[in-house]
Amino acid sequence: MTNDGTGDGQLSKNERRAAAREKAKALRELHKKKDRRSRLVLQGGLILVSLAIVATVTLVIINSIRPPASGPLNMASDGVLIGANFEVERTPSLEAGEEPIASTPDPESEALEIQIWVDYHCPVCAIFEETNNKQIETLVEQGAATLEIHPVAILDRASLGSRYSSRSMNAAGCVANYSPDDLLAFNTALFANQPEEQTAGLDDEQLIGIAEEAGVGQLARVGDCIEEDRFESWTAAVTERAVNNPDLLNEQGQFGTPAVLVNGVRYTGAPNDATAFAQFIAEADGAVFSEQSSSSPSPSPAP
Repeated sequence: MTNDGTGDGQLSKNERRAAAREKAKALRELHKKKDRRSRLVLQGGLILVSLAIVATVTLVIINSIRPPASGPLNMASDGVLIGANFEVERTPSLEAGEEPIASTPDPESEALEIQIWVDYHCPVCAIFEETNNKQIETLVEQGAATLEIHPVAILDRASLGSRYSSRSMNAAGCVANYSPDDLLAFNTALFANQPEEQTAGLDDEQLIGIAEEAGVGQLARVGDCIEEDRFESWTAAVTERAVNNPDLLNEQGQFGTPAVLVNGVRYTGAPNDATAFAQFIAEADGAVFSEQSSSSPSPSPAP
């Protein structure tokens, strides 16, 4: 049989070897090109990943070295002082590094001084708030007491990395700064909507929604402040001061929330016992009355 083609069958042995070598060489070149393309793709991907890492690290560094900002207005004592008609005492903001300025009661006033240190992620604080809020508000409304709310952030560890305690404290600072007379309503609303521990808590949008529901004024400015975490450095400084304040430590030498003082005396009763707290207030009020009575001059005997 005759083969009319021009295939390898008509090539000599040496020619077939040469052709095979050429094919092998062509295949090697093709593989080299594929390898080069793969390396370029891999290198490009690594460069993009590296750039993303650098950008992230840079952002973290920038945030970590961001200079501490001043605190919110109306919280020069590290708290908000609420008096008759639920009006907040106006004070300037504290500059970074400044020590707080303790609130000074009106010497002519007989009002009790109630001070409460709270963490908005603290379930015991929510219990105390729910149990005693009404009687405290009644005393304040009647002018029989002032209320000073001191937010702190000691439970960030309980919010799965979301820093809910600090962010909700910052939100309270934002309200105190822009709409101070609405702080009490916002404080109550935060506890009414308190997330459970070991959850991420509420996000910024939800915190702004709570502010809106509580009737907080200047909501746009308050919202921007919450989203920017504007008072982040202030929250850390205030919390550190509270934790290291010997007047706020319990019998074991530890700080915990709620820490409640009435005329400087710490309440140690059950947070869910409204009767016990009312009795504590009555005793504090009686002590004030006794002090005032003993300091009054005795009437001169009649001639």
